[in-house]
Amino acid sequence: MAELKSADIGLIQRILPHRYPFLLVDRVEDIDGYTSARGIKNVTMNEPHFQGHFPGTPIMPGVTIIEAMAQTAGVMLGIGMDIVDTDLLIYFMSVDKCKFRRKVVPGDVLEMHVTTLRGKPGGKIFKFHGRAVVGEEVAAEAEFAAYVDFQADAAE
Repeated sequence: MAELKSADIGLIQRILPHRYPFLLVDRVEDIDGYTSARGIKNVTMNEPHFQGHFPGTPIMPGVTIIEAMAQTAGVMLGIGMDIVDTDLLIYFMSVDKCKFRRKVVPGDVLEMHVTTLRGKPGGKIFKFHGRAVVGEEVAAEAEFAAYVDFQADAAE
């Protein structure tokens, strides 16, 4: 399955356990094995966090931007390591060098550019660099590490 270069919402849901309201990536494109990918999130006003963050001035919380980058990385690993339809769980271990540069608001198309800094197929610990952009503007960037817990044998 490594020849796939994109994932629609159906494939994303076969890889990630997340569901509404916490599935934060609509599509993943430009998947290059387990080394890089670009996630797409269409930011809409009907998302539940906008009710309280902030009333009258809806802004996507920074932690959800970081989570969207992590979910993009999870989809990339799922396809790049051919672990679709397994019980894949990925746990944050750390978030470093995190910076927020631009507000993300309803109507924006948020793109998460994720690259693998460390980790290999069969490994359990990965480190990534993520950069979230709206148009040409960087909204956020961070390095994050994750523990990958997958049951590759469950698909056999």
